[in-house]
Amino acid sequence: MITRREAALRLDIPLEMAHRHGIPAKLSEAEFAELEANPPAWLQQSRANRTGKKPVWVQLKCDVCGFTEAARPKKWWPAFTYLSCDFHLAEELPPPAPTVHRREIDGIGSRFVGIVDEKA
Repeated sequence: MITRREAALRLDIPLEMAHRHGIPAKLSEAEFAELEANPPAWLQQSRANRTGKKPVWVQLKCDVCGFTEAARPKKWWPAFTYLSCDFHLAEELPPPAPTVHRREIDGIGSRFVGIVDEKA
């Protein structure tokens, strides 16, 4: 059995869309395969409208411990130099270059801190 969230990830659609169009909270691999093989009109339209410029899901990975999580990217996220779990110390990441200003952005995914190195 796979969850609605896993189905949304695999179909590359927002979780809200999966819920709105009646994908059940849990479905079997056979049900998912049928959905993938014979997509309903709303899923076909969604795929046709995709431009590919902004991903629906991104895979976040901690550069310290390797923990990964799938998340919906936010418009305000800059390009991160590093990502780390919120409980890691800043010293666990490579130090910034002397000509670089480092800033931290909290609230990335469920437990990440984004690190952005910018030229000073």
